[in-house]
Amino acid sequence: MQRRTFIKNTAISAVAVSAFGFIRFDGGRYTGDCETTTDILGPYYRPGSPLRNNLLIAGEKGTLAELSGIVKHHDCVSPYKNAKVELWHCDNRGIYDNESKDFKYRGTTYTDESGRYSFQTILPVAYGSGEIIRPAHYHLMITAEGYQPLVTQLYFAGDPKIVLDAAAKSPASKNRILKVQTLKDGSKKVLYDVSMAQTLAVEAAAIDKLTGTYTAVKDPKNKKELFRKENGLWMKNEVFGEMYVYKGNNTFEYPGMPAGSYGLLKFELLASGGVRLTIKEAYGKLVVPETEYTRDV
Repeated sequence: MQRRTFIKNTAISAVAVSAFGFIRFDGGRYTGDCETTTDILGPYYRPGSPLRNNLLIAGEKGTLAELSGIVKHHDCVSPYKNAKVELWHCDNRGIYDNESKDFKYRGTTYTDESGRYSFQTILPVAYGSGEIIRPAHYHLMITAEGYQPLVTQLYFAGDPKIVLDAAAKSPASKNRILKVQTLKDGSKKVLYDVSMAQTLAVEAAAIDKLTGTYTAVKDPKNKKELFRKENGLWMKNEVFGEMYVYKGNNTFEYPGMPAGSYGLLKFELLASGGVRLTIKEAYGKLVVPETEYTRDV
């Protein structure tokens, strides 16, 4: 795999070339024939979770479960050794630990020589009310050198809440709605293999040109802070941030949005050295008015 990314004039360009037949260009990006599909990051990601694969908490209720699988290269066969796998999910009441030093139901592990990972934890539950109900799900972020970080969510077969959630019922999620096995001791087991996908990528130096605090042109109190983490572009939120994926033509998108929805960041590098940012968002039939921001030199 040869990948070259560069900045030319006021544009960010990305080139991805592969000798493997597993990669194809769909007109906007390179995808693999068996890659794990991405899904929305959600607002509750926290970096720095402890290095551990046992997330069980004494005295906490919940159905015991093991989540395990193999991380593979984009050829869908070769195991990826030492890939970083982060898992986070809610507790049995539908609550995420977003602040405590305990990082409850959050953990980080690395794949072994066979690409295997595993976590001992509980099954999460559905949460929400009214029009916003999320089915039970695990969050995973897989970081492997040579690939963009992969963010995805795993759902569970038979969950009646799936049909109520646009992301979960999307065709892109069909291979991430998993069978939950019941073991002899009553605990559960969920298996999920991950195949990484080669995608358009941007060099860290290019992303650094876009980071900083942006102010809305028509509302100086409206500010957005962008930063880089592991060669990804992130927008700060109340917990940590939301990751955006480069899709070409100076545009980044919020991954995994269901059909008809999108979150786009469009950049223009100005001759003055500043940056103009345009944010475009839509959630199904709800289209948010386009907002323009600027970042000074």
